[in-house]
Amino acid sequence: MKNKSTVLSILLVGIAIFAAAIWYQSRPVPVAQVEPSQLEVAEELIRPYSPIMGPEDAPVTIVEFFDPACEACRAFYPIIKDIMAEHDDKVRVVLRYTPFHGAASEEAIRVMEAARMQGVYIPVKEAILEFQPRWASHGAPAPRLLLGIAEQAGLDLEAAQNQMIAAQTQAILNQDRADVEAMGVRQTPTFFVNGKPLDPFGADELRALVASEVAAIGS
Repeated sequence: MKNKSTVLSILLVGIAIFAAAIWYQSRPVPVAQVEPSQLEVAEELIRPYSPIMGPEDAPVTIVEFFDPACEACRAFYPIIKDIMAEHDDKVRVVLRYTPFHGAASEEAIRVMEAARMQGVYIPVKEAILEFQPRWASHGAPAPRLLLGIAEQAGLDLEAAQNQMIAAQTQAILNQDRADVEAMGVRQTPTFFVNGKPLDPFGADELRALVASEVAAIGS
């Protein structure tokens, strides 16, 4: 009788172990949340061809998704220059083209890229922004005025004719459009500072975020 009890106990233990094993194999397992890799985000924020203002090796990077026809982008330009001056060589600005205002924006970007090939990028960009109300009126844009504006800032118009339609210019526009979509950018300007989105948006907030990143570099 004792032997039968022992055998029965062993059987019951075996059944319990078997049931536990079945439960473990079939238990619901939470699905892991996979975050986008930092490498992918970095590539979508900054491309090797992206125009840079400031020292290329600056430890703090402002990425601006920029539309030359955007009034807010124009308003932010002196603020960005002031931030760069305040922090000396610690801050650089990387521009990503975001032609949300259609054909006029795209034409301005093509002119800017021609200017970059000719080594007059900054003066042409500043002229385009200065005279933005003339050529980028949202009611009646006049992109035909862009070349004359750029010429006054130093652009060689004869060379620009081919540079504006060059394959590399088109490739830059295509890639920037794809990255704008991938990053979910919906308005200009949109800023990232060392990969961190500016949220909430504002001039004071941009200054504070840059200052925080500069301070973190020195700590």
